[in-house]
Amino acid sequence: MTENKTPIGYKLIKDATLIDFEILKSDIQATVDNDDKIVTVDLQLEEDLADTCALGFMFALGVLSFHDARPRGVSGNWYEDDDELSIGDFLEQFEYRRGMLCVHFDYLRGRCLKTTIEVSPDGKLHLQTVNRGEAATRWLDRLRGKKFLRPVD
Repeated sequence: MTENKTPIGYKLIKDATLIDFEILKSDIQATVDNDDKIVTVDLQLEEDLADTCALGFMFALGVLSFHDARPRGVSGNWYEDDDELSIGDFLEQFEYRRGMLCVHFDYLRGRCLKTTIEVSPDGKLHLQTVNRGEAATRWLDRLRGKKFLRPVD
């Protein structure tokens, strides 16, 4: 490996920032026990870049999901605040099913991710989260470059 080689995770996230997307449908429902929410969002990725950037877009959503995820129940025993989602973590959950690129995260190192991402060959992306509030909508805003207010130290 050469010294100046960019890590693959960074390249994938860069690819994600190149692709435009349109939100086709968004749905927010209460979970069965009304304790939290199920968020479902269907997107259309930019057709010209979907073939080359869809994997990066999926990885970027996974990184954002991991970053925002917190422990739930006893999973706090394995939670580390400064942990990151690696490309290895992503690939362990990655599948090619029914002609679609798919990744599903349940719990990972103490974090409750409950995130599913599926991309079809025509660039349609299906994102679903369970027990994550409305966090998924903020991830899409971040991928569009929207800044969020933060407290000043």
